[in-house]
Amino acid sequence: MNPPPATAATPKGASTRGMLLDRAADMASRVGLEGVTIGELAAMAGMSKSGVFAHFGSREDLVRQTLDWVAGQFVDAVFLPSLRQPRGLPRLQAIVEAWIGWIDAHPEGCVFLGAALEYDGRPGPMREHVAALTGRWHQALEQATAMAVEQGHLAAATDPALVAFQLQALMDGLHHARLYRPADATALARRAVADLLARHAATAAPSTAS
Repeated sequence: MNPPPATAATPKGASTRGMLLDRAADMASRVGLEGVTIGELAAMAGMSKSGVFAHFGSREDLVRQTLDWVAGQFVDAVFLPSLRQPRGLPRLQAIVEAWIGWIDAHPEGCVFLGAALEYDGRPGPMREHVAALTGRWHQALEQATAMAVEQGHLAAATDPALVAFQLQALMDGLHHARLYRPADATALARRAVADLLARHAATAAPSTAS
């Protein structure tokens, strides 16, 4: 997944827009993206509706930019820090551990994960946008897994697309398991990830390239 492209804005305008998007993201974590409205956001920010409209041309624009804002935060918190780790399994493990941390840091719900469920049955531009963002993230997971295979950390027969699918399924499971077994959901997710990667581990000595 790549961060959404930046748009030109004055420092003050960018600061206000960032504040509004941050509050919209908080709202979406509680009521879903479809629950985000110009009026409610204006009330939360202590602004007029016209003041909010100055930053977002429509409610649809606000919802889309809110998702892009969350996606950018996700990239900054989960993906970019993992690039400091050596290529291969260390980097893949760092991605997943940061992903678990991201879910734990959003107890009211992850907007990014929730959007996939929210728009799955809603054909239209937002569904397509969610699918594009999710697809880019899965591509990044597949690439990280493929690097682990290339470095000899995972078996040569490992299917990166399958591992990416399995990791997504485990994170979706963690997202929901917090509801019905909050005490050990995170620990179970870590055990499941460790078991998954161990089953794909290579038996030969891995490469030390970074």
